[in-house]
Amino acid sequence: MAQSDRDKPLYMISVAAELTGMHPQTLRVYESKGLVNPKRSGGNTRLYSRADIERLELINQLTDEGINLAGVVRILDMKERAEERERENEKLRSRVRELEDQLHELKMQKKITALVPCGGSADPEQVLKGLLGGGGI
Repeated sequence: MAQSDRDKPLYMISVAAELTGMHPQTLRVYESKGLVNPKRSGGNTRLYSRADIERLELINQLTDEGINLAGVVRILDMKERAEERERENEKLRSRVRELEDQLHELKMQKKITALVPCGGSADPEQVLKGLLGGGGI
């Protein structure tokens, strides 16, 4: 499921309560404590997204394991920070791949330039074309 689909507000509080097995009042309490932040419709109706439902399910699991709400807040914060770090790491990995490609291209250009006879003034593209039979130097 795409991230934007997960964040789309779809479920009214009664549906969210049924999906999570929680009482609607529990959902209101969790919202008041900042554990979940459903969007609001034009008529001020709470609308929960799939991401909100998953978050509520995690909260339910953690509290069932005996973790109090302060602990749940702490765990959710650490989880969000870890997810953010993972997104940052993926951006950095992507940038490293880009830079590796650029470095490879520069090294190839350097090798091609080294093949130009001394005093030659042809650019690397022309040399490459000449080496591949696509034109003279």
